[in-house]
Amino acid sequence: MTRPLSGWIILDKPHGLGSTQGVSAVKRALRDAGEAKTRVGHGGTLDPLATGVLPIALGEATKLAGRMLDALKAYDFTIRFGAQTDTLDLEGQEIATSPHRPTRFEVEAALPSFTGPIEQVPPAYSALKVDGKRAYDLARAGEEVALNSRSVTIHALDIVSAGDGLLDEVTLSATVSKGTYIRSLARDLALALGTVGHVTMLRRTRAGPFALDQAISLDFLGECAKGGSLDGALLPLQAGLDDIPAFPVTPEEARLLRFGQRLSRVPPRSGLHVAIDGLTPVALVEGDRIVRGFNLQE
Repeated sequence: MTRPLSGWIILDKPHGLGSTQGVSAVKRALRDAGEAKTRVGHGGTLDPLATGVLPIALGEATKLAGRMLDALKAYDFTIRFGAQTDTLDLEGQEIATSPHRPTRFEVEAALPSFTGPIEQVPPAYSALKVDGKRAYDLARAGEEVALNSRSVTIHALDIVSAGDGLLDEVTLSATVSKGTYIRSLARDLALALGTVGHVTMLRRTRAGPFALDQAISLDFLGECAKGGSLDGALLPLQAGLDDIPAFPVTPEEARLLRFGQRLSRVPPRSGLHVAIDGLTPVALVEGDRIVRGFNLQE
């Protein structure tokens, strides 16, 4: 029997597909390819109306899914000015309008106020829980949803494209911290410009170490499955660790780590390292502490 796969499939998620549906698509491809059953999970929810980078973890890579949730994300998004919807995107019902339209100069002048640490209130239509229930379920039932503001960090915010004169819409790029809602960012920016707005396009261009140039379509995933192997769609587990310095270990040290034993030597620098035996990740270590072990073989 074939050994379960471990690694990453980076989907270029199409419009309308939910993150859990993306996981289901990968599970189906594993079955169609005749691969051994393995654990599958995603590294960060992406709204159905959004497209772009959706990391899917397989096997031992699922141990890194939580780390992926905490990673920086980057998005391109378009704000249409003049109307706000209850969902803050195209799917919702219009709840406010404004005849005012900003200029490109006004947008550029407002961006520094939304860069760095900021406070934002998440959308009522979000997966956050209120008294044990999803906020979007309460909102859809017509209940008033009051969510607390949260601290997030906008590391970069720039104009991608905008017309001349008064703008009906603008496309921006943003690199943001965990917990940032782009729909809330768009709402607040429009209000700061003296108008209202909603998101009409949202595309994730990066999630942690993974970018769009590593992402594959569902069609390509299906073609690989029909060919009897997902190797052409799979990135190695260590692709999710590219931002962590390596700590080379000997085969004997690797054996000790796999048994949960601490080593007599530690990485030369402080912080998180990936202990690696040849090309095989063995464990995440911090000093002499094992943070996470991997059950991989050459």
